Amino acid sequence: MYLSPAGLSVTGPGQRVWAWEEITDIQVLDVPVRSAAVRWATRVTTVVAAALDAWVPGSPARMTVVVHTRDERVGTPVLSAAAVAYTQREVDLSLGLLAHFVRGSASPSTLTQWWTENRPDELLRSRHRERALESRLAPLL
Repeated sequence: MYLSPAGLSVTGPGQRVWAWEEITDIQVLDVPVRSAAVRWATRVTTVVAAALDAWVPGSPARMTVVVHTRDERVGTPVLSAAAVAYTQREVDLSLGLLAHFVRGSASPSTLTQWWTENRPDELLRSRHRERALESRLAPLL
C-alpha cells in the first residue's frame, strides 16, 4: 500500500488506485499494539534467542486496510512496518493523520516534508515516531 498526495494505491496482485476525493473512510484492522514493557521483553527475548542461534526471524505482522468509497468497500492485507508492535498512542496518532488525508485537510506529503527536514540517520523508535506524528497533527487540531 502506498500513500501519495494524489491518493492511495494498493500494489500486488489486486492492484488498485483511488484518488483521495473518492475515499470516504479508511479502517486499519488487526494493528499489532503492545505496551512498552511487552515490546521491550520481546526485543530482549529475540536478541537472546538470536545470540544463542535459536531464533528464526518471523514475518511482519499482517494488518488489514479497508478502503471505503461511495460505491465499494475493499479490504487488503498489508504488512506492519513495526519490528515488534506499535504503541496505542502511535496507532491513534497515525489514524488521526490518516483521517485528515481522507478529509482533504492534510496530505501525505507532510510526512515526506518531515523526513526531509529531519533526515533521521537511524531507525525511528516508537517515541520518535510519535513525536513526528504529533508535529504533523498539531497544526491540524
